[in-house]
Parts: sequence; structure tokens; C-alpha cells
Amino acid sequence: MYEDFDERIISQKMVSEDEKAEVSLRPNMMKEYIGQETLKEKLSIYISAAKKREESLDHVLLYGPPGLGKTTMACVIANELGVNLRITSGPAIERPGDLAAILTNLNENDVLFIDEIHRLNRTVEEVLYPAMEDYGLDIVIGKGPSARSIRIDLPRFTLIGATTRAGLLSSPLRDRFGVILKLDYYKTADLKEIVERSANILDVEIDSKGAVEIARRSRGTPRITNRLLKRVRDYASVKGDGIIDYSISKKALKMLEIDGFGLDRVDRKLLSVIECYFNGGPVGLDTLAASIGEERNTIEDVYEPYLMQIGFLSRTPRGRIITEKCKKYLKDENILKDNLGEIYND
Repeated sequence: MYEDFDERIISQKMVSEDEKAEVSLRPNMMKEYIGQETLKEKLSIYISAAKKREESLDHVLLYGPPGLGKTTMACVIANELGVNLRITSGPAIERPGDLAAILTNLNENDVLFIDEIHRLNRTVEEVLYPAMEDYGLDIVIGKGPSARSIRIDLPRFTLIGATTRAGLLSSPLRDRFGVILKLDYYKTADLKEIVERSANILDVEIDSKGAVEIARRSRGTPRITNRLLKRVRDYASVKGDGIIDYSISKKALKMLEIDGFGLDRVDRKLLSVIECYFNGGPVGLDTLAASIGEERNTIEDVYEPYLMQIGFLSRTPRGRIITEKCKKYLKDENILKDNLGEIYND
């Protein structure tokens, strides 16, 4: 029924077009990092203290929705510490030997960043425990009665783990992080600053109202902000004089079918299905997934967080319901009228 989530311009996941852009637009130092003020204040203190003691920073766990800057923050931390950064991901470390190869190639006080750390193989995770705690690796050589264990000392390092699902981390792993910080959705004012900074790097002329219009439709997510900026830039170069103002931003975003709440037609259909099929809810997650032809995990991890954040959807013991605020939105914007035929034809 719906298009692939990864193809949506408001997808919070990394897509191929983001990889090069995010590197060029990524801040390098803490003073350049916009937003997340409380998190930055804490980290700045911890980093300064570690540098003053000439020690490695405590292991850091960053968690929160995709696209909020966890990888960027890891790069900033390494730069602030003045050390090397090694980047990998949980699924990429398949065997204990893969982890051992990475750890033994680190230098003193280096930073190792593991994205999607909740997806680490359990056997790999167990090897990581002594590495994090005692800076050592216990390697078993041989099999059977002749097997013997040797210990390899590691340089002191900082592990930065990132996850979108902190609840999936095992307690032993989570307890080994000295610093646990959550990244929250960004405020429109912070996203406006990000739009203006990115536009300057991309050599795009944009006014304040044009930047606000992009920012407020970015679902509180810098990754989406930068993606929308590039699409509006394209529109401005073809339909205008290359300058992004309020009028150009609004027209471009209307063409992309992204409304003032940052919702696209997929979100609007999802809300319309709950209202039309289930009279606004409650509806169980499995029933809803079957009704729209999506995986329950996709609904839970991808669609729901932002809809709950803006107060359009609620989770109750009996199931999901849309709020009065959402019903007013559907009515005022004629969403149901626009989607009814398509829903029932599906």
C-alpha cells in the first residue's frame, strides 16, 4: 500500500544521497554543533576533565531517533580530544576476531565508534566486556584439552556506542558505559540555524523566512533539514532566481507533499486509516500493521515516534488511538476527503 520508507524524503534513516552531504556539512568542533545544549554542556565538562587528567574519556552511550547527529557527535568528541576516530557498526562485527582486530589497532586514548551497538552479536559483546572494563582481551587458542587462554593488553580507549533502541541493550553492556546521553528532537530555532549554516556551506542564498519554513517541516531532525534544503535549492534554481525565500520554500515543499507539521502523504494515509477503519482507535499494533501492509516494527520504530511527539497519536493498553488534535487536523486540512478513495481502493 505504501512506498518504501527509505525512499521518502522525510526518512530519518541514512540514504545514499546523505553520505557525501553529511560529511561536508558536519560540524567538527563542539562550538559548531547546533542544538542539544544540555548534552553539549555535560560532554564539554567530561572532555575537559579527561584532558586535564591526561586520561581517556569514559565510555559514552548516545541514544535517540535516527538522524539527530549521534555519528556527528562522536566525530566532534574525537576532535575535541585530539585523537583518532575509528568508525564501525554492530552488524559489521560478526566474530570476536573482527573486534579483536579493531581493538588491537587502536592507539592510546583513541575513540572507537560503534553505530547500532544494540545489534552486536552476543559472543562479540562478551569479548567487549573486559576490553571496556580492564582494557584487555582474553583470547582462547586451540580446542579441547589443549586449548589455552592468553590475555592481550589494549591501549586505553573510549568506546562511543550509538543506538536508536536503548531498551535492546543488555544490562551488562549498558552498565559499562560511564556516560549515557539522549539526543532529543530539535527545536525549530535550532533547525533554522542548521539550515542557514548548511546553505552557507552549499553557497545557497536564503532568507530568514525561507529558512524557518524548511526548519519547521523537518520533523525535528537535522538529516531531514539538510535533505529538504537541497530539494528546495533545486526548485529555486529552476523555478526562481536561485534565492530561497518564504514563497519558494512554501511552493517547493508543497510540491514535495510535506505539510506544515512535517507530515507527508504516507503519514496522512496512516492517520486516515485509523480514523476511517477503526473510528479513531484504539487499534492493536498487529491489526494496524495488517491493515496498512507494513511490519509492526516499522510502525513502532519509524512512524509512531514523531506522530506521538507532535501529539497526533497515543499508545494505550488497548491499542493506538489518534488524538482530538489529530482529528481536527484531518478535518481542517480535508485529509480524509483526499485519501478516502485511495484507502478504500487499496
